[in-house]
Amino acid sequence: MIELVSILVLLIGFGSVFADAEESIQITLSGTMNKIIFDGKWTFEQEWKQSSLNTYWYENQNKNIILRSAHQENYVYFFIDVVTDESLDKNLDYATICFDSKNDKNTIPDSDDRCFTAILGSSTAVTLQGDQKEEFKQVENHPDLIAIGGTSDQNDRYSGVPHASYEFRIPTDLIGRNNIYGFYFLVYDAHTQKYYSYPIQLSSDGEISTPDTWGEIYSPDKSLPEFYVPFLIIVLGFALVISMNRSKLFRQYA
Repeated sequence: MIELVSILVLLIGFGSVFADAEESIQITLSGTMNKIIFDGKWTFEQEWKQSSLNTYWYENQNKNIILRSAHQENYVYFFIDVVTDESLDKNLDYATICFDSKNDKNTIPDSDDRCFTAILGSSTAVTLQGDQKEEFKQVENHPDLIAIGGTSDQNDRYSGVPHASYEFRIPTDLIGRNNIYGFYFLVYDAHTQKYYSYPIQLSSDGEISTPDTWGEIYSPDKSLPEFYVPFLIIVLGFALVISMNRSKLFRQYA
């Protein structure tokens, strides 16, 4: 069954994108995300291979951030690889991913806007939710949420030099099953005391920008509200039984 999903993924294909400030991000279906080891790094050579790839350059190409993204069943998955951050300031460096579930691009964050933060050297996630009175406020983590920061090294396909990286597994229960979302990420490098984000901009204060300034992430084949393979097999089997019974009836009364 996993093999079937993997074949579908290969047929869809994965693109490498040197993204500009306004370019939307594709998130694709994968059959291997359930094999990821969540330790905040690219652990083995094939770990994040079956995922979409977006590459971002900042400050005249001196800062390089890789975003890998995919979805499988009840989760969306992200790997933020801060390839050029080799200073490794644990408990200070972090990455935040935000979703505007309705993509309504409000100027003030509301309840369908959620952000998830992974901190370098920590496996404790932070969840923020929009509140029109307090902008973003911290809320309780979902029990299945994973957001962890680590040090990627020898198995990382972009750099074998130890550098900061972050892994996320976000339940679709938190963001809804949509084909398109407002999307934003923010990375902080404590060594340079600078913030890097998508859409591309440099922030001096680390404030999460309002949803009306966010970019978008979308499912190109509209598969994000996944029609699960097991359920599909059941439906096809049921349809086959009905078809066979109708054929028998047709032959009986022909």
